[in-house]
Amino acid sequence: MSCFSVADLHGIHAILYALFDADEKLDREAMRKQTEICLANGVHGMAALGLATEASKLSENERMQVMEWLVEDTNQQVPVAITIYGSSVAEQVRQVRHAETLGVDWVILQPPMIGSYSAKEYMHFFGRVADQTSLPVAIQNAPALMGRGLNDADIHTLCEQHPNIQLVKGEGPVVDIAGLIEVTKGRLPVFNGRAGLELPDNLRVGCKGLILAPDCIDYAVKVYEFFMDGWEEEAQQTYEKMLPAVVNTMQGIEHLMCYGKRLFGKRAGIAIYDRAPSSRPTHAGLAMIDRFAEQLGVFAVE
Repeated sequence: MSCFSVADLHGIHAILYALFDADEKLDREAMRKQTEICLANGVHGMAALGLATEASKLSENERMQVMEWLVEDTNQQVPVAITIYGSSVAEQVRQVRHAETLGVDWVILQPPMIGSYSAKEYMHFFGRVADQTSLPVAIQNAPALMGRGLNDADIHTLCEQHPNIQLVKGEGPVVDIAGLIEVTKGRLPVFNGRAGLELPDNLRVGCKGLILAPDCIDYAVKVYEFFMDGWEEEAQQTYEKMLPAVVNTMQGIEHLMCYGKRLFGKRAGIAIYDRAPSSRPTHAGLAMIDRFAEQLGVFAVE
C-alpha cells in the first residue's frame, strides 16, 4: 500500500546509481549507503531503475531486487518511484506487479528499448501497461537520450485516455518542458532531469521538481528549497556551484555512468566498479572529477 499521493510529489528526487562490487555484482551495502546519503541530505523522494540505474544491464531478478532494497532502505520516509524497464507489455506488467506488492508510490514507464516505432504504437504500449495497475503512472519522455518519444500533444492525449497516467518524467531543455506544461494546461505534474541543468529555470516554468542522479543531490536540494522560499539569489548562487560538475557529467548517459558515478563515489567514500560493457575513465577525466569532488566536498551524513 503506497503512503504518498500524486499531490505529495514535489522537489528533488534522487535516482539511484547501480553500484557494483569488484566482481560486477550489485553491492548491497553500497546501495544502502547511497540511499542513506540521499535521505540525510533532504531529498523529497527516491527512485530507481531509470537510465542512471543502468537497468538494461540488470537482469529482471536484479531489477526486482533493487526495488526491494530501495523500499526497505527508505522505510516510508519519502515517496518512492520505480522506473519500469522491459521489452514487452508482459515484462513491464510483471515488474509493475512486483512494485505494487512492495508498496511503491508511483511507477515511471519507459518505452521498450528495442526497434523504433510510431508514436501511436508507443501510446498503445504505455496504455496497455498503465491499465494493469491502479498506481499513479508517469511516462518517461526522453527522445534525445533514448531515441524514441512522444510529442506534447501525444502525451496530453495519452493522459486523457488513461486517467492513472498522471505525471511526466521529462529529459529536455526548459523551453521544451515549458511547451509541455502549456499544452497540458499545467494540470500534469512534470519532473525534469538532465542532472540538474537549468534547475532554477525548470522551477520558474512550473516543474514540480527534478529527478536526478545523486552526485550533486545535496546542492540540488538546497537550490530547490532556496527557490521555493523566495530566495532566488541564493538559489542561483548554489546552482552555480554545482553547475561545472553537472555540465561535465551530463554529456551523454554513458559519460554520466562513468564520471557522474565516480563523482558520487568520491564524495560518498564508495569505491566505484563498472559492469561491462562500459565507458572507461581516462586520466584527464579522473583529474576533473577529483577537482569537482574537492570543490563540492564530502556528503553530509546524519
